Amino acid sequence: MKKSSRQYYFLLSGLFFFFFFTWSSSFSLISIWLGQTLGLKGMDTGIIFSAISIVALCLQPLYGFIQDKLGLRKQLLWVIGILLLMSGPFYIFIYAPILKMNVIFGAALGGIYIGATFFAGIGALESYIERVSRITGFEYGRARMWGSLGWATATFFAGFLFNINPNINFILASLSAAVFLVILCFVKVVKIDALGQLEYGKTSQLKISDALGLLKLSQFWALVVFVIGVSMYNVYDQQFSVYFSHQFATQEEGNRMYGFLNSLQVFLEAGGMALAPFLVNRIGAKNSLILSGAIMTLRIVGSGLVEGPAMISAMKLLHAVELPILLIAIFKFISTRFDHRLSATLYLVGFQFVSQVCASFLAPLAGYGYDCIGFANTYLLMGCATGVFMLIAAFLLKGDKHLKSVIRGTVNERVTN
Repeated sequence: MKKSSRQYYFLLSGLFFFFFFTWSSSFSLISIWLGQTLGLKGMDTGIIFSAISIVALCLQPLYGFIQDKLGLRKQLLWVIGILLLMSGPFYIFIYAPILKMNVIFGAALGGIYIGATFFAGIGALESYIERVSRITGFEYGRARMWGSLGWATATFFAGFLFNINPNINFILASLSAAVFLVILCFVKVVKIDALGQLEYGKTSQLKISDALGLLKLSQFWALVVFVIGVSMYNVYDQQFSVYFSHQFATQEEGNRMYGFLNSLQVFLEAGGMALAPFLVNRIGAKNSLILSGAIMTLRIVGSGLVEGPAMISAMKLLHAVELPILLIAIFKFISTRFDHRLSATLYLVGFQFVSQVCASFLAPLAGYGYDCIGFANTYLLMGCATGVFMLIAAFLLKGDKHLKSVIRGTVNERVTN
């Protein structure tokens, strides 16, 4: 790795670490915070998550197109960093008091802030770093690994700190965001050479019609079908902390043990981020996507079948295998099937946006299911739905052999002409 490449790797890895540290500190125990501290029910929590999803799905296409227009410039990241810095004051002084007075208004306000900051912001950050990694020559998965470590580090302490005072986690979130902004100051805008310009094109010339042209591509819609299936993991994770904490004698013990479990999961996930590129490069993007979906189906269905903290924990830890494969494969699929200039739009629309659309509809239904038929039965239904979509996607997504034949045909055509 060249000196300039190493510099970008360390700085961008730092951005990942402190973004996820901020996100985890303020959000990893939000379901427990809403239930135990604010006294909200499962249906109320579902409405709150639905509001977050709706805002995120509205902003993700906008963030994606703006970042593609900006190319390698950082203006959008500065906006996200400032929003991160506001996380502590927002949760403590604005969000909690309003939710106590009016759940609907509080859900709308929280949806705007949390959706814009984290659920839309992460897509912009990931697509920016993935683009820089391709140009400067380091493996994206190695940088994304530090995001997982940031989440795990914050979550490791979150359960302890929550039992002392939940506001401590929110204060740590703002402190972490301040470090994010400092690191962003040192990230120089990448200057690409003639080869890079040829590969990526002039992003400033992108038009709305270029982005809308994606809707005409069959592989875009095949990707959407896949993402509808994997969107279940977002809904599954939203209130899992509540389910898990109920497996213990006291809420305090449950909160503490969930902090340990979530931290272990994300530490394992970080290791998976380092190893997943080798697997994805070996078996191909499509096969990797289907493999991640199969593991996800097993995890969700298994959570509904097993009993006791140990087995439920084992099901949850499968996330550490599934997510690294999914994230590396989704970027690999996008970069090999579509226009590089639209990588941020594709990721935020084709993956993040579709996930949030599904979550906005499914979160209230899941909350209703938890209240009426219990967590286990709801997980079984969610897992079965995921499996069905994975089977459909396996037939619709084109494999790497098809891609190679298309490339060979294009090259032959150019030679002939």
